Amino acid sequence: MKVAIVGTSGAVGQEFLKVLEQRNFPVDELVLFGSSRSAGSVYQFRGKSYTVKEIKHNDDFKGIDLALTSAGAGVSREFEHTITQYGTVMIDNSSAFRMDADVPLVVPEVNAEDCRIRPRNVIANPNCSTIIMCVALKPIQDLSPIRRIHAATYQAASGAGAAAMEELKTQIRQVMDGDPVTIEKFKYQLAFNLIPQIDVFTDNGYTKEEMKMHHETRKIFHSEMTVSASTIRVPVLRAHSEAVWVETEQALDAARVRAAMEQAEGLKVQDEPASSVYPMPLFVADQDDVFVGRIRQDLTTPNGIHFWCVGDQIRKGAALNAVQIAEYMCKNRLF
Repeated sequence: MKVAIVGTSGAVGQEFLKVLEQRNFPVDELVLFGSSRSAGSVYQFRGKSYTVKEIKHNDDFKGIDLALTSAGAGVSREFEHTITQYGTVMIDNSSAFRMDADVPLVVPEVNAEDCRIRPRNVIANPNCSTIIMCVALKPIQDLSPIRRIHAATYQAASGAGAAAMEELKTQIRQVMDGDPVTIEKFKYQLAFNLIPQIDVFTDNGYTKEEMKMHHETRKIFHSEMTVSASTIRVPVLRAHSEAVWVETEQALDAARVRAAMEQAEGLKVQDEPASSVYPMPLFVADQDDVFVGRIRQDLTTPNGIHFWCVGDQIRKGAALNAVQIAEYMCKNRLF
């Protein structure tokens, strides 16, 4: 299989290389693409050196089976036809195509079958916070259809890219040394602070990030469930955390939900309140699974369940999810 990565120098592009190697994905030939700024950069994969090529409107994608793209929505829209015109399957990590009716939006643990119908040869990776939540929601949805979801997310600096992670490190040093704080990637100082805004506000008072969680979750589950979210940037390097409240059609007790989650693909339950065992981003970074705990019944709604989940934003929230889509397609001969 001939595989391309577009946006190699970014945090997700680097994670693509790591995940493909760690999971022994069947890469027979690898081609790396990037902007004019990153062209010429050299990266290692399975002991060999690869030089990044500048992405252009030409025939470079001819013969490529799979393109993993994470270079931003603008680049994805501009180069969609260039990438797919010869039959390349484009698995895109940006927001460019997620809500297009003719582009499947896929979390493999939830709706892998949607990969089979892709009129434009494009498959969209959902938003990172949506992916993490949907993996945890799947066993509940299987027990009883979900009506409503309220979620508060606590999202790491990694969601804003590699430069944002470096800015957080720099800010922490600056604060501790009493120096002026550099603020470029965030609206405010993130170090020792919380910022209750991710992306721009829309007319209804929700941010675009919050509305993504509403629209994308409904599309992934093919459901009319509603999602109301508050998304918050926190001073954590990587791994997003989410407090989630779910209302189901039928009442479910917490023990039954916990048992279903323990059997679910892509989930690990850490839920021993008496021993203070629950998921935390400190220990979930670099892990493949979504971790879930604090599973309990709601005090105010008979059909309500609360839980807390944590997942690595760069890994399961981005690169790993895309590679898992590709693995599903390989297994089912969809290339």
